[in-house]
Amino acid sequence: MNNGVYGILKARFLIDDDAIKSWRFIVFLIALAIIMIANTQRFEQKIFKIAELTNQVKELRSEFVDRRSELMKLKMESTVSNKMLERQIFPSTVPPTKIKVKKAVEKKNFFQKLWQ
Repeated sequence: MNNGVYGILKARFLIDDDAIKSWRFIVFLIALAIIMIANTQRFEQKIFKIAELTNQVKELRSEFVDRRSELMKLKMESTVSNKMLERQIFPSTVPPTKIKVKKAVEKKNFFQKLWQ
């Protein structure tokens, strides 16, 4: 026990005859640790990107709602008529009339009459 702990503290397992097995295992552990650190780093970058995109979506959604409400106000008849009053264009006092077409004119006959 005393020799085992003392051997580990002196790192004799790295310089003994069968040290190649120990070095392989140590290199494997170092490579595994590097892979784990890189994987964690990529994971955190993706989480930050997701959070950033979520904030952008929220901002764009609120901007969309603001623009839509502004458009609704601009489309209102009262707003349009007030804008036209500034340009001295007044609403019509005569109601619109409906145009009724009784018979459709055939295109062939129409073009023939034009060329005659």
